[in-house]
Amino acid sequence: MEEQIIYGRNAVTEALLSGKTIDTVYIQKNSKGLGKIISLAKESGAVVKDANDEKLNTLAEGGKHGGVAAVLAAAEYVTVDELLKVAEEKNEPPFLIIADEIQDPHNLGALIRTAEAAGAHGIIIPKRRSAGLTSTVFKTSAGAVNWLKVARVSNLVETINDLKKKNIWVYGAEADGQPFHKADLSGAVALVIGSEGFGLGRLVRESCDMILSIDMYGKVNSLNASVSGGILMYEVVRHRR
Repeated sequence: MEEQIIYGRNAVTEALLSGKTIDTVYIQKNSKGLGKIISLAKESGAVVKDANDEKLNTLAEGGKHGGVAAVLAAAEYVTVDELLKVAEEKNEPPFLIIADEIQDPHNLGALIRTAEAAGAHGIIIPKRRSAGLTSTVFKTSAGAVNWLKVARVSNLVETINDLKKKNIWVYGAEADGQPFHKADLSGAVALVIGSEGFGLGRLVRESCDMILSIDMYGKVNSLNASVSGGILMYEVVRHRR
């Protein structure tokens, strides 16, 4: 699947007005006359990022970009309530995955692929400092993005607190947590998987009900985010089945 990129003021404006799902809009720093595009992008839920001329030239492959380019999402985003509705329709306790600022699209795609295979009802990602539903994520997920709904939210901490109010237990993954095999992961569960280099954000960690760790027996003291996520997901599956 090729990356779908739109560039030029008129093309990006029309794409936003048409309701296309746009992942990110890149705006050239100090460019004038782009206020309407910025406003439309924010209204649509797209991430707006500053970009230099080199970045925009790369996106536009040398075409006339007029200070703006947009990357279309490979799939539609949904709301968290829609994820919960999937669980309700299946008559199952919610099983959600929360990706805390996972910026590597290959890791996010692999996480989505495993989540779909494990029977999760959806994945939640933040708007900022996270990979979106790009073509790389789509490819790495092996098409699982077609089957697993993804919600993109402005504030992960608020979202976690809202889930807790709905009696969903939220478990974060960190090296200094309680061994995962000692936790009861039955019932309504949301697993929070941290970023590749920094783990869970401080406020996200503090919002979790419990922190879980994975026993390490070798010389390496950490696992890839998608691998650790997969281990914990299938522990949830074991408890649910």
